[in-house]
Amino acid sequence: MPLDSVCISALVRELGAETDGMRVDRVQQPERDTVVLSVRKQSGAGKLLICAGTGDARIHFTSASFENPQQPPMFCMLLRKHLTGARITDISQCDMERMADITFDTTDQLGDTCKKHLIVELMGRYSNIILTDGEGLIVDCLRRVDATMSEKRQVLPGLLYRLPPPQDKTDMFSGPEPDLEALAYGSADMPADRWLVSVFSGVSPLICRELAFRACGETDMPLSVIRSRGLLAALGSEIAELRKRREDGSLEPYMLTDADGCPADFSCIPVLQYGSALKCEKVRSFSELLDEFFTRRSSIQHMKQRSATLLKTAKNARDRSSRKLALQKTELENTKGRERLREFGDIITANIHRMDRSMTVLVADDFYSAEGGTCEIKLDPRKTPQQNAAKYYKDYTKARNAEKYLTEQIGAGETELAYLNSVIDEIERAESESDLTDIRRELTEAGYIREERGRQKQKPRTTQPMRFVSDTGFEIRVGRNNAQNDQLTFRSSRRADLWLHTQKIHGSHVVISAEGREVDDTTIAQAAALAAWYSQGRGSKNVPVDITEIRHVKKPSGAKPGMVIYTDQRTVVADPDEKLADRLRQK
Repeated sequence: MPLDSVCISALVRELGAETDGMRVDRVQQPERDTVVLSVRKQSGAGKLLICAGTGDARIHFTSASFENPQQPPMFCMLLRKHLTGARITDISQCDMERMADITFDTTDQLGDTCKKHLIVELMGRYSNIILTDGEGLIVDCLRRVDATMSEKRQVLPGLLYRLPPPQDKTDMFSGPEPDLEALAYGSADMPADRWLVSVFSGVSPLICRELAFRACGETDMPLSVIRSRGLLAALGSEIAELRKRREDGSLEPYMLTDADGCPADFSCIPVLQYGSALKCEKVRSFSELLDEFFTRRSSIQHMKQRSATLLKTAKNARDRSSRKLALQKTELENTKGRERLREFGDIITANIHRMDRSMTVLVADDFYSAEGGTCEIKLDPRKTPQQNAAKYYKDYTKARNAEKYLTEQIGAGETELAYLNSVIDEIERAESESDLTDIRRELTEAGYIREERGRQKQKPRTTQPMRFVSDTGFEIRVGRNNAQNDQLTFRSSRRADLWLHTQKIHGSHVVISAEGREVDDTTIAQAAALAAWYSQGRGSKNVPVDITEIRHVKKPSGAKPGMVIYTDQRTVVADPDEKLADRLRQK
């Protein structure tokens, strides 16, 4: 569900207690719609994530790591100028709006103490992040709104900040308890949940369905039926209970998960309407709830969007290679009957004395057949008997040469197909923009992506393999892509280090840094689980993983990135384990 005003009120109450007195150490803008404030105080530090995305607008503390763009956006530079070193003094919600106002104590250019406000509007596609001074004048904003975009409300530097125009609805939480009889007049046939959404501001459809379910046992019971059964008072009691929860601060974070344990929705009250279809569990804090629900989901969606073009390029190249390979195999199959062509040439040569130019078929003794008998050989009447024999000899030679050529081409095509499948696997497992940049560079160097003319080449960032530490203290490194796999295996590891790779399926190279010690079984088992997780087998169980020393891993001459051969291996079976990867990973 989107963050509604009642959930935001509980969130703001929680954040206000946690951020009071915190100072801003660092400002990041890893994405166009996302700002991250690294904050600290004596009791601890954290990262406050502020997102103004269309479908994922939110504010909460996060444990996720973010990658800075090579050039920070202008809005990020502005926030760094005004907020670095500032102290958070308050977080409030304005008039039950879907927004949060973060107040900072900072200093101006003259060194005088002043206030700044970072206003976070969490209103779907109208979400925004606005920096104002102590008098309410807008310094700048993430999205500028001029008169051509909105006649009612402009958001531009230098203008006085104004709250969004109010909705023509009743506020469920301010003033006296709402008169449901009066509000329900003329809406007899409307289902209860839709009626609550249309009448009251600041409550999400999920909460409205829950109120209707608790009062009536159904989410969409028509108002006429509610009246006839005398349930309007029960609905009013549920609304009063929700008001009371908000006022006394007893709203709590709940996560709704499906049968697979994946987050499906969230709420600030227990949700009963789904029965056993979804599991409702209480979470420790709203920040933990939103971080789990949004950050992981948005990370997956973001990487899918960023990788879509690259994935399409790799799949198109893979499909072309696959079609070409299938044609070559068909042609190779056709060359297997070439010996018969030579035999036909010999039979024609042996029977030239009884042939003439007008013949279209030669019926002659087949002296190559073990059973004897005759054979029919098609002839071209436009050619002499000698020319027909020469044609069969030529076709034989062509087929013999084609076999050798096609065998070489098929071997190269199968290698290329395996390489492209490994690249597709890497793209689907990419975790960051730098991972995609490395893969894009690799495909460009391999000739699958045409380099743009006139584009200034930037020095590539040096990315490092993922680093893990086993429970017994051994360092485990995992390559992110083919180029990094080569770097890890052949240039940054020792010959006695252990090398792991999933058997007969694409995956990352995994290296255990032995450092002269004997590697224990716990480390090997954990490294094998990592090799299984960072491979095409991450959705399976009992994935076979080969283990050998680096000294036994070789790269054939001319092999594509990531392609190796190895010997002296032993095989273990491991289950992919995402939680283990998260626990052992060193940020």
